[in-house]
Amino acid sequence: MNTRLLLTFSLLAIFVFTLKSYARNDMSHDPALKKITISDPEQKLVLQLDYSNGCKITQLNVKGKNVLSASGIFTGFSTKGGLFNSTISVEEVKVEKSDNKISIKNIIYGDQSINVNESWNFELVGNKIVWKISRKYSNLAKLEETAFPQWNFANLSIWKGGILDNGGMVWCKYLRGVNDTYGIHTGGVTFWNPDTGNALRIKAISEGKHIAAKYSQSDKNEFVCTHFVTGEELEPRYNLNRFVNQRSDVFVPFDVQKETVNLTLEMEYVDYAVEYSRGILPGIDAEAVRELMNTTGRYGVVDNGIVGANGWTTNWKCLHEPFFSQIGMALNDGNYIRNMSLTLDRERDYAMKEDGRVLSRWHNAGEDQIPGTFNYKTGYYEARWGYTIDSQTGYVINAAEQFDLCGDKEWLQSHKASCEKALDWLIKRDSNGNGIFEMMNNSIKEEKASDWLDIVWASFENAFVNAQMYGALNLWADCERVLGDQEKADYYTTVALKLKENFNKSIHDGGFWSPEKKQYVYWRDKDGSVHGDNLVTPVNFAVIAFGLCDNKKRISQILEQIEKRTTAENLFHWPLCFDSFKREEVSAGNWPFPTYENGDIFPTWGYLGVRAYVGYDKHIALKYIRNILAQYKKDGLSSQRYSRKTQEGQGSDILAGICTSVTALYRDVYGIRPKWNRMGLEPNIPEILNGTEFNYTLRNTDYRIKLNVDGYEMQTDKFTVKCRENFGASFEEGLMVYPQNKEKTILKVCGKSSLPIGVTLKHCSENDISWKMDSTDDYQFVIEGLNPALKYKLVIQDKSTNIEIGKDGKASFTHNCKASMNFRVYGK
Repeated sequence: MNTRLLLTFSLLAIFVFTLKSYARNDMSHDPALKKITISDPEQKLVLQLDYSNGCKITQLNVKGKNVLSASGIFTGFSTKGGLFNSTISVEEVKVEKSDNKISIKNIIYGDQSINVNESWNFELVGNKIVWKISRKYSNLAKLEETAFPQWNFANLSIWKGGILDNGGMVWCKYLRGVNDTYGIHTGGVTFWNPDTGNALRIKAISEGKHIAAKYSQSDKNEFVCTHFVTGEELEPRYNLNRFVNQRSDVFVPFDVQKETVNLTLEMEYVDYAVEYSRGILPGIDAEAVRELMNTTGRYGVVDNGIVGANGWTTNWKCLHEPFFSQIGMALNDGNYIRNMSLTLDRERDYAMKEDGRVLSRWHNAGEDQIPGTFNYKTGYYEARWGYTIDSQTGYVINAAEQFDLCGDKEWLQSHKASCEKALDWLIKRDSNGNGIFEMMNNSIKEEKASDWLDIVWASFENAFVNAQMYGALNLWADCERVLGDQEKADYYTTVALKLKENFNKSIHDGGFWSPEKKQYVYWRDKDGSVHGDNLVTPVNFAVIAFGLCDNKKRISQILEQIEKRTTAENLFHWPLCFDSFKREEVSAGNWPFPTYENGDIFPTWGYLGVRAYVGYDKHIALKYIRNILAQYKKDGLSSQRYSRKTQEGQGSDILAGICTSVTALYRDVYGIRPKWNRMGLEPNIPEILNGTEFNYTLRNTDYRIKLNVDGYEMQTDKFTVKCRENFGASFEEGLMVYPQNKEKTILKVCGKSSLPIGVTLKHCSENDISWKMDSTDDYQFVIEGLNPALKYKLVIQDKSTNIEIGKDGKASFTHNCKASMNFRVYGK
């Protein structure tokens, strides 16, 4: 073939390829039929639009399948005078097309009191179809509803649900009845179907306006998503309900001005299996993890600023639950994390009384309140079962763990005074000076609760609350150090040590340890009587998990009992307790044993069990994680609890906390331990999990995590760190490595070039650190946290020399690494 002919064929091939590419991106317009087709470059998302009468999207094909009902997608509004929408325009619609843009104008509908003139503009931007809606209102008016727009999907099985851009989700199966409606103050959503692997992402943007959305089932069995754009934030119509049964009008009517309102909708096809992949998880059902966290794990997000566990179908949030930030750690969703920060801000501002008391609950209405405590504007109140004091510890634990996720010192500073007030409120309740903090009820005769187990009459000195208090004190002491308040840090550490000393005493000496039953009892009444020696699992797990008990013999005695008895009953998860409370210790509805909180299975506290077992027997911890995932595959964990007798789901109030055994998989088995200034790894994996690999995103940095029993690896585009022990790492001007994931000793490596830095941390103990450079460059090394009173040696490839340590405990040196090289700095 000659050169000219070859060139001709090449040009022809390029021309054909260009035509095909253009065709894939084309917006086709048929003026005769008044139809428009718009597709993304790969035709995974295709819109078909009809403007023959008015204007509506008639088809939305997601990877070849139309997901819409015959109603399609349209805009509209309603007043007391009637319903109006874009499917019928009072004037002829006009269309203009150019390249990858198309504009549809003159969509006019309404009546004499109020009408709108809309233009719809579509544009292709990369893989996204961008739809801009511009609506001009003719007059000031009060609208009952708006559709900006309304998406009518064929049925409730098209999508499993939608992941919301505030970290929550709408689960289609909970829209059981006609007009069952969930309304929320955000517009972004990713609808997904795990069977097809298809997902549709919609991002909603409106500058200077408020966006809301509602999700409902229509009388045609459609799954309907309706967007709102308003000048003021919409208020719930029925009390503070975000979810209502058999009513589509979840929001109050609202005013519109004589103005133009704009909304931009970015539509994008998402490969769900890739986008939400949990990675390679040997020994673990990764699909179940993904689906559990994207459904039950997100369900506790009621709305913006209301992140909890009871969820949106019943409109509850319990502040006396300390695991909401931990759920965010496992979800690994920046939207959830941002919403959790907002939630804690709201609780600081609205749920904390002047004296530091943290109200225990949020609800849509006041039927559950201690009379006079419900705030009808904010929804916070005290529950009628009693003053649940673990709302003090729950707030502090969540705030401290949230800081490790958001890394925002200014945000933490804004919670300093409130966290101190919450802790100090409980510290002041030590009336007898024994370092054990007291509840607001003194005796079972009062028939009042004092913690999460809200219909068990735990009183006075409560081991469950005090175990959480120990965890809260130590977490907050660390936060005080970060904020530079060493005096406060030392104070809370001292308070925690006194609590630990007296808590662990025998019940005969004023503590909670029962030497006869080899367990920690639940509480002591003011008269000295001891209660709850029936092996209450969250109590005993909490004592171990929060580090209050570090006596290996006691830990073994407790955990061996629990495992033996759980196995004997062939339970898939731990029950609340193994033997019965006494009749007078619980409310009448919890009798006879094992009814409800007198013995049912509550996976909500699973994370405490996993954390307790992981240091004792990793295989037992893993067994219950796998059990909970298997249960999810059976029933979606859509229950409040499980029957001890049948092991079937019970209760109408679904608890997102049921996912916590899986959050513990990430925190306590895989060892994902973010800190405010670094990513941390503290794994406890058995051999069956060897080869675990997954991505984790922390504060916009993507980490690749690899785990084996003989070593761990953390990688970003700027560094790789390997180690056989716990460590943390971050990168700013250079690589910072934190042995044991602590800040006592820090290795900093800066390269002359911008090439990725590779380090294998070999060993670090007091005054002795060794590492290997796996990359080549001219490096500057800085070691912080050394003892300036000692003399140190620097060893490079077995060649030793003295190294000077500054008064600040730092040592530094430079070295050109032309190949893999070993380093050690040690003092004598």
